[in-house]
Amino acid sequence: MTLLEVDGIHTSYGISDVLFDISVRVEAGESVGLLGRNGVGKSTTMRSIMGLTPPSQGSVSWKGQKVNGMPTSDIARLGVGFVPEDRRVFPDLTVWENLDIARRMHGDAEQWDEQRVYALFPELERFRDRRGGHLSGGQQQMLTIARSLMGNPELLLLDEPSEGLAPLVVDKLKEQIAALQAAGLSLVLAEQNLNFVLDLSDRVYILEKGEVKFEGTSDELRQSPELVSRYLSV
Repeated sequence: MTLLEVDGIHTSYGISDVLFDISVRVEAGESVGLLGRNGVGKSTTMRSIMGLTPPSQGSVSWKGQKVNGMPTSDIARLGVGFVPEDRRVFPDLTVWENLDIARRMHGDAEQWDEQRVYALFPELERFRDRRGGHLSGGQQQMLTIARSLMGNPELLLLDEPSEGLAPLVVDKLKEQIAALQAAGLSLVLAEQNLNFVLDLSDRVYILEKGEVKFEGTSDELRQSPELVSRYLSV
């Protein structure tokens, strides 16, 4: 079943065109990577999906329903979670309060609650009474992901989740994201960290100057050093 289908979107910031005919799809239970250097349109693709920067052309569909023009809050209620690049925790609220404010219960499916996110991120339970602004960068990233899970999404968009984190923290985060995959959550990972994405993704898209330059499996990209060199090397 196709959860998300992005079909030929064009997105601009004012008079500056950023995305050109971007098409991406995500199947149920699938993890998809968006790769590319800084500034190629990965974050804008995420924002276009969530309605934060609506595309001027093309369509974004969720389970076959066109969601173009919907408020971001309505797209989230349909089952799409978003973890932004800048880790927008509420700095004056405790870890528990950050989680509680995002709680959303629906349907009969297994729900994400505090105990389930604490099982995934034990560090958050230890610091449940600490204010969000007093957490480390890695802890804030965990909290941002955990807060998104409290909305019980079917698809989670993660924008540059490893950026700015120490290698040991990145390794731990990779394990936690893999646990989300094992729980059946569908994922989109926008990243510059090639190995991070390839280890976690079934399929990948490479973006360059707002266009898709490659679509294929992670294994196909591993076997194409010329593509890595052309589009991903610094």
